[in-house]
Amino acid sequence: MNLDDTDERILKHLLVDARQSARQLALKLGMSTVTVLSRIKKLEKEKVIQGYTAIIDHEKIGYSLTAIIEIIAKNDKVMDIEEEISKFDNVCGVYDITGSTDTIIIAKFKERNQLSKFVKGLAVIPNVENTITHVVLNTTKEDFRL
Repeated sequence: MNLDDTDERILKHLLVDARQSARQLALKLGMSTVTVLSRIKKLEKEKVIQGYTAIIDHEKIGYSLTAIIEIIAKNDKVMDIEEEISKFDNVCGVYDITGSTDTIIIAKFKERNQLSKFVKGLAVIPNVENTITHVVLNTTKEDFRL
């Protein structure tokens, strides 16, 4: 799907506040509400917009521990491993990357023992050769919106 300038402007406004009405958005963008609604529906249908969510402060709900975990796979089973890891609720991101590591995981935990159990659980997933765990000390920025 090719996005035009109007689609991009709508997306930028929705990234800032997805709760605003189509009418409010139309007023800000200087276009009709019907146009905005039809564009949003098209973006949803094409899976450009995959859902709407709240941005929360994970630390305020108890997830004060962020880990970045590198995984080295064996036997070219990277995709199988990534699919398995993607099923865990506390996993925020699974990235297939270049370099000496095959996969990077970003996950959040409430306590160290949860992180420990998680990392030990990774080791028993078939074809995981090695893991390297980094614990985040301070977060300066964490916002995946463009």
